[in-house]
Amino acid sequence: MKSGKTAWRSPSNIAVVKYWGKKGYQVPANPSVSMTLTKCCTETSMEYKKKANSASPSFDFLFQGEKNILFEKRTSLFLESAINALPSLKDLHLNIETSNSFPHSAGIASSASSISSLALCLIEINRQVSGNYENEEQFFRKASHLARLGSGSACRSIYGGWVLWGEISGIEHSSDDYAIPLSDSLHRNFINWYDSILVVNSGVKQVTSSQGHTKMESNPYKEIKYETGRKNALASITALKTGDEKLLRKVTEYEAASLHSMFLLSDPPYILIKPESLQIINKIVRFRQDSGLEFSFTLDAGPNIHLLYPESIRDMMISFIKSELILFCEDGMWIDDIMGKGPESIQK
Repeated sequence: MKSGKTAWRSPSNIAVVKYWGKKGYQVPANPSVSMTLTKCCTETSMEYKKKANSASPSFDFLFQGEKNILFEKRTSLFLESAINALPSLKDLHLNIETSNSFPHSAGIASSASSISSLALCLIEINRQVSGNYENEEQFFRKASHLARLGSGSACRSIYGGWVLWGEISGIEHSSDDYAIPLSDSLHRNFINWYDSILVVNSGVKQVTSSQGHTKMESNPYKEIKYETGRKNALASITALKTGDEKLLRKVTEYEAASLHSMFLLSDPPYILIKPESLQIINKIVRFRQDSGLEFSFTLDAGPNIHLLYPESIRDMMISFIKSELILFCEDGMWIDDIMGKGPESIQK
């Protein structure tokens, strides 16, 4: 085909076992496990047209209907990394429009949703141009592989539910090159889960994720972090299979503490949590002790707190958030999200 279009909506995800540190180009130093979200997502539409000059791909880019130099640069870098996997891109001019369902000021990392939606569009366009319509499993695996080149966490957003990225001995099809869904062996306790995101601070982080991964290369405690990450990935999968919510909580909260300890142990050290983050954590620990409810909290590479819990205790968790936690959030901001089924095609 000489021209065509496609559009995909892809969600963000929250990792319970963290990806932080690499052993090669976009190769994780340890496996990671995440829960795919629903409401925090990116929609990307892409039109393509064959062009005469095929030295490199060309594109026009709009974010939320406007020019955005930073996001345009990120898209350009991703397209450059995608050329080896999809050489047909060099023959195309792309018109790309993308938008987030959540405000950029919310402080929610958008790379997972944005890069995964771009990857899905590119794989779909390659399928249209080549006429090679592989099966669904191959399509999404290729998309996950491609998304990884732009953002490690993005490769997990290609699938819904709970997702593993990283090779683990004994886990069939697990790979450092792409993510796999864990839905086939999931215990019913973990089917309907929520992620209430408490936005403590929406400002720009002093250290980006890319810079943080680079800093891990010289961190003297990195091998300990990677080894515990490998053990925790296996433990989290065991918990998801057996329905052990307490085990998943222990792994999730250890991983959050371990991630932020790596920031403090860097040279020079840096801190991404805020005083309000610690106040929220103290409230969470006290509420859990008093109520006897089983739920987890985690943090991304920033100050925001993610509360992870099953549908069975939702009413009590919402009441707790509204009565005791939102006063620590920036302008009372929080996002009420839920486990999702993964990306979907949205032809416009």
